[in-house]
Amino acid sequence: MSPIKLFDDIYWVGAVDWNVRHFHGFAYSTHNGTTYNAYLIIDDKIALVDSVYGPFKDEMMEKIKKVVEPEKIDYIIANHVETDHSGAIAEVLKHASKAKVVGTARCQKGLFKHYFGDWDFQVVKTGDTINLGKRTLTFLEAPMLHWPDSMFTYIQSDALLLPNDAFGQHLATSKRFDDEVDEKILMKEAAKYYANILWPLSSLVLKKIEQVQSQDIKINMIAPSHGIIWRRNPTKIIESYLHWAKGEAEKRVLVVYDTMWNSTDKMARAIVEGISSMNIEAKIYRIPYSDRSDIIADLLEAKGILIGSSTINNDILPTVAPVLEELKGLKPLGKIAAAFGSYGWGGGAVKTIEETFNKAGMKIALPALTINYVPTEEEIQKCYDFGKEFAKSIIAS
Repeated sequence: MSPIKLFDDIYWVGAVDWNVRHFHGFAYSTHNGTTYNAYLIIDDKIALVDSVYGPFKDEMMEKIKKVVEPEKIDYIIANHVETDHSGAIAEVLKHASKAKVVGTARCQKGLFKHYFGDWDFQVVKTGDTINLGKRTLTFLEAPMLHWPDSMFTYIQSDALLLPNDAFGQHLATSKRFDDEVDEKILMKEAAKYYANILWPLSSLVLKKIEQVQSQDIKINMIAPSHGIIWRRNPTKIIESYLHWAKGEAEKRVLVVYDTMWNSTDKMARAIVEGISSMNIEAKIYRIPYSDRSDIIADLLEAKGILIGSSTINNDILPTVAPVLEELKGLKPLGKIAAAFGSYGWGGGAVKTIEETFNKAGMKIALPALTINYVPTEEEIQKCYDFGKEFAKSIIAS
């Protein structure tokens, strides 16, 4: 791919990773690949904002060379330390040996620890600027969005925000802008990105958006470091972030479970029927056959979740544990929950599930429902009624 023009003398020079299927180790599935976005600004002084993941450094360098000789780069703006954005900085510095790396104080510390480089580094904080000539870069620290070192770069003359990991998506396409791709796919990936990466930081997301809005910063384009660039309607993703950060959701329910000998499966199906009888949409996931990141993404827009497990060794099935660990870490706002499961001679699974709900700050709507061994017809009816009662709590929320 060639460089893509955003504005006169501002170019996308990133890379598309069509093949990646997991991110952050195996914590996050990327069914549709991703991009590593870097932006080149040509002025009296030349700046490269972010870079790409190390294995794609040659792709980025080839794009840069089509615009300008890399030796002429004066500044490398490092909005974030993480290697998918900083991995090619050392390669750029091989060519632009006099370039200054720019970032927050924590960014400097993180980059030097990652790459053991003794680079010429300029520390910046909120409100600091660098004048390139016709354009001025303004910096806005954004700690914990999503690392302590993170910051945004803003160009007032173009109303262009370069927010690194904020407002991004893991989506590989041959197109670069929001008006060139299917909006449903774009928003689905943006929601999944928020749910799996930024959800536990929702209070900070709200504060940062409110800070930007209070300063009346005009934004005509948002160019994140993953996925599509928002040029048609950048307010759409900002409004979506506000919606997600406030914990707003639809009156829908997820039923997530695993089963040993199908007793918990029978419970789950009866519970779903009970929920549906109250005209509340329900979606069922059996964990080993479902992608954990997709479950978390669906939960972002669902008001309620029920988690079920058979009991083994007085505890949950091992397959259920990763979902519970995600909930403890993400602390999803405003969710209503309940536990269910079957057991043999001793229980224990539902206790672990409810403990997780409490640690995640979720509201338990009903006491856990347990069934000994195989559910009878009467017990299946109890499951159905359990689903109805849970649906009532969703309706009342």
